[in-house]
Amino acid sequence: MDIEKIWPPYGVTITAGDLVLAVTREGDSCELVDLVLDGVHDPDFMPFLFPWTDAPREEVPGNYLQYLARTVAGFSPSSFSLQFVVRRNGEAVGIQGLEANSNFRITRTLETGSWLARRFHGQGIGTRMRQAVCAFAFDVLGATEITSGAFLDNGPSQAVSRKVGYRPNGIQRMERREQLAQQQLLVLTEADLVRGEPITVTGADPLLAQLGLSTT
Repeated sequence: MDIEKIWPPYGVTITAGDLVLAVTREGDSCELVDLVLDGVHDPDFMPFLFPWTDAPREEVPGNYLQYLARTVAGFSPSSFSLQFVVRRNGEAVGIQGLEANSNFRITRTLETGSWLARRFHGQGIGTRMRQAVCAFAFDVLGATEITSGAFLDNGPSQAVSRKVGYRPNGIQRMERREQLAQQQLLVLTEADLVRGEPITVTGADPLLAQLGLSTT
């Protein structure tokens, strides 16, 4: 059998112009680890709620492989994580995540999260890949809302969210590197989505069936 038949998420791809988003496989891990080790953000700043990039450099490869394995092991219709490796003209540039943390068939709520290799910052890729995955969430998965969040001092992430159409949805007090930080909560509806390039999606029907969603 093909691996896509064994695990339907592996068959899903989203194409938007020269960007291709494909659900991450174990075989992508070496390429992704190289991107992480090359730098995702300024070492003096932590943009992530879970500070995974603070791990010792020698631990990052194993940690990342374990994380990818957990996204498969923990996958269910009620709680799932789709981690898309984003490639521009065939070159990996980062990850765009789409997750359900409660029963999606009832809540119709998803959450976005992402990272982009530092050398690709400032080129508009972060906005484009978020627009693509949000269009997929609304048009294909049938989401009603998409949530996200960013620390108040994370200007680039806040800017991407504004460009895509997210609206403020409250402030959350968080601990970051043993200090208080505030996270801006965000929410996006289909009506507010600022769409980018048209997307082409392949391999969605087997995923919809796996999630117990209509394929019509």
